[in-house]
Amino acid sequence: MHASAPTLVALSATHHTAGLDARAAFALSEEGKAAFYLAAREAGLREVVLLATCNRLEAYAVGDEAAALHTRAALLKATGVEGAVLDPHLKPIPGQQAVEHLFAVVSGLDSQMVGESEIAGQARVAYAEALARGMTGPVLNRIFQKAFQASAWARTNTGIAQGQVSLGNVAVDLAKRVFGSLKDARILVLGTGEVGRQVLQALVSRGAAQVSVASRTFENARILAEEFSGASFALADALRQAHTHDVIIGCAQVDRPLLDKESILEITAHRKDRPLLLVDLGVPRNFSSESRTVDGVYLSDLDDLAAVANAHLQARLAEVSRAREALVERAERVWLAVHNPPSSETL
Repeated sequence: MHASAPTLVALSATHHTAGLDARAAFALSEEGKAAFYLAAREAGLREVVLLATCNRLEAYAVGDEAAALHTRAALLKATGVEGAVLDPHLKPIPGQQAVEHLFAVVSGLDSQMVGESEIAGQARVAYAEALARGMTGPVLNRIFQKAFQASAWARTNTGIAQGQVSLGNVAVDLAKRVFGSLKDARILVLGTGEVGRQVLQALVSRGAAQVSVASRTFENARILAEEFSGASFALADALRQAHTHDVIIGCAQVDRPLLDKESILEITAHRKDRPLLLVDLGVPRNFSSESRTVDGVYLSDLDDLAAVANAHLQARLAEVSRAREALVERAERVWLAVHNPPSSETL
């Protein structure tokens, strides 16, 4: 490597290194993201992109030999946790390995549900946010743009995305296991973000006819519900009427569960032995994990959904392996090009 070559490092805390409740402890708010970039800029980092999802807290940084330390400090500032909370789950990934990792992430190969498609869009949003803040440059611009191209190639030319793996589709599959046809099931979706939209789209496309949407901001719920011909509620009203629904899907950003065990017991008391399915897509959790102990309640969280999605992974392992090998080769070419002015490159 030339003396002037940039140092690239990724710091990664994901479902591979942290359980669901541990991930919830360092989940990021929008204010946290702003705090991260402010701290990174003040530390003198030349380029950095923050990727924060329900299963992933990662930062890709370019700088001097202290880049990893500055990035870690910015993550601690953003999350508001002590090093003792984050460090056991934070994995440093240097140089070319960081490029390979990003390619795998954007392609869905590193996801908890292997082959899922949401992460590509989340990575694009994360990159766009860093770009808008002036926190990208020649290295990360090239690497992220090539990662998006590689992801598109992998999804087009391999079978890694076979089966349309997504949170919405897996949540619908769980609901159908409990209730069979969704035609008569009353379904409540808490949250109007991108995950909530994907869930509603999956529900309606698979036959759900009675869907409702709730949000802290009623207007957000009304707009999304109208798009899918559903009913809309303010969040507080929806929780008071929770017992009238057969499936409740939590996608809201919360500091503490919207429904605790006591609330679930009150709901089931009104349901006269009719089953209740809770699908928790939140980090932090939307529903208390103690709800599992309530008779007649079926609770599935992100870890459960991943197990369902990956149950049929064996049939796709050959495609996953082929995609991973191809992405490693592409990452190597990009890394070499970053360090050596390219005369020609094909990707």
